[in-house]
This record gives sequence, structure tokens and C-alpha cells, in this order.
Amino acid sequence: MKTLSIKEQLKSYFLFAALILSLVFTSVNASAQATSAAPLIKNVVLVHGAFADGSGWKGLYEVLSKKGYHVTIVQNPLSSLEDDVAATNLALDRQDGSTILVGHSWGGTVITEAGNHPKVAALVYVAALQPDNGENSVQWLQTAPPAPENGVLNPDDKGIAYYDKAKFHAGFAGDLSKEQADFMFASQGAFHAKGFLTPVTKAAWRDKPSYGIVATEDKSITPDIQRNMYKRSNTKITEIKGSHVVFISQPEAVAKVIIAASNSKK
Repeated sequence: MKTLSIKEQLKSYFLFAALILSLVFTSVNASAQATSAAPLIKNVVLVHGAFADGSGWKGLYEVLSKKGYHVTIVQNPLSSLEDDVAATNLALDRQDGSTILVGHSWGGTVITEAGNHPKVAALVYVAALQPDNGENSVQWLQTAPPAPENGVLNPDDKGIAYYDKAKFHAGFAGDLSKEQADFMFASQGAFHAKGFLTPVTKAAWRDKPSYGIVATEDKSITPDIQRNMYKRSNTKITEIKGSHVVFISQPEAVAKVIIAASNSKK
């Protein structure tokens, strides 16, 4: 049997050491990539708006759940701002750590107040209202003329506001099928209009990172109102072509904004 020279032995040793280091580096790198792929924040709480209920979040729930997020959907009673904030806080209490709080439409006013919860790490506004301290929702809704398709009716004798059935498809869910819009109309909650007049006491967006989605085809909250609110608050803005229910018609695009918020190190 041939005996290797010292030079050959050293060469063999260094080749073996290089192989081991390469394997270790590959393993560490793969582990780091897997870690970076996991969201920094895994909890997402979704808050619906007026003239709707939690069922509208189903598509977005499925997209986020498949990506490993723990998603909770709040069923707002829509009886007052205080009651909706209380319902949202109950959901936040049950989260096991930092949470992204998402609000649509009137739900934006709700998360502006409920976002002060200590578990909320960031806010995402989806075609949503975003009042400041001492402001109410209707103040912003009156800053631009409503679209002709807008069908929000005056409150009835019980103080409850509904959306006009004849305008619901075009005004609320223009990029959904008629069948989807009909279901949404049938499942809308009874919204007590006094909520629109209740001022925010402490706007969470002043202290926490905020992301805002402008629905460019919105006929219920004029896109310019959304832009003006978000610019005023230095919210990071994403524009998505879609109706007022852009989270239903464009769930993947809306999910990207939520995912960006969950991975932010702010």
C-alpha cells in the first residue's frame, strides 16, 4: 500500500476541511433564508366596515392563512364606535404576540382608536377612514362630493343607516359579480349612524407605523379623500385598481401590503 507524502496528506486534509466548511456554510445560509422568509409578525386582525360583515374577508383570510399567518376576523356590532372598538380589543386580547391590525372603510376609524392596544405593531387602512384626535368620520366624508353611484341612505327612525339596494352593486362592489354583491347586501350589518359623528380620542397612527391602500375605483369613499388622509398622516400609500371592496376583488394585492407591514422593522 502506497504511503502518502506529507505534502499529499496536507493537501487531502485541506480539501476535506474545505468540504466540511462548505457544507456548514450551506446549512447556515439555508437556515438564515428560512428565518428571513418567516414573517416578523404572524398575527393579523381584520376589522370590517359599515354596510358589511366579516364574511367579506374570506378571500384575504385564505391568502394570508396559506402563507402562515394567524388571522382573526372581528364581527363588529356596528352599534357605536365604542362598541366596535371593544369588539376589536377582545380579538386583540386573544393574540399571542405582536399583531397587524387591518381596517376597511368605517373599520379604519375603529382601528385608529383600537390600534392603541399594546399588541398592535402596525396599522393597515384598506380604502378606509383615518381621523385624527378630535375628528369624526363624517368630517372627512364631506371633504369631497360623493360619487353619483354612492348609495348611503339617511338614517331611519332608529338611527340606522343602510345602503341603497339599487346602488349597492355599482357604488359598493362594482368589480364583483352581481351575485357576490347581492350576497354582501343581504349580509350587511345594521350600522348605527351615530358612529360617524363620534370623535376619535387618541389616533394610534400618530405612534405606530401605518400603511394605506387607496382603491382607485372607489365610489363610496372618494379616492382623493383616502389620499388626503393618508398623506396627512405620513401613511405609506399603495394604490390598487379596485372598488370599495378591493380586499375582495384584489386579495393578493391587499395581502402584499399586510405582509410588508408584518415584515417591517419599524
